[in-house]
Amino acid sequence: MRKLLFIALASFSSLAIAGPQCTETDKSQWLDQAKFQEDLKSQGYDIKVFKVTDGNCYEIYGWNKDKQKVEIYFDPVTGAVVKEEIDD
Repeated sequence: MRKLLFIALASFSSLAIAGPQCTETDKSQWLDQAKFQEDLKSQGYDIKVFKVTDGNCYEIYGWNKDKQKVEIYFDPVTGAVVKEEIDD
């Protein structure tokens, strides 16, 4: 019984920390990853990690122009911020 409860809680917690779903658009319509990163850098971002998430988002870990630590999810089609977390 305990094992079943643990599995249920573990499954629920992994859903709770999942990132957003950004798009269902075909990847051929997405912004070029390298150009997108260069555009962010020109806006003052310092990118430590850039990745494509399971929810079809571009995600960065790094610092914004104000040197605040950030985790940001972007829509890869429009470049719009979908979710942003700032660590002061």
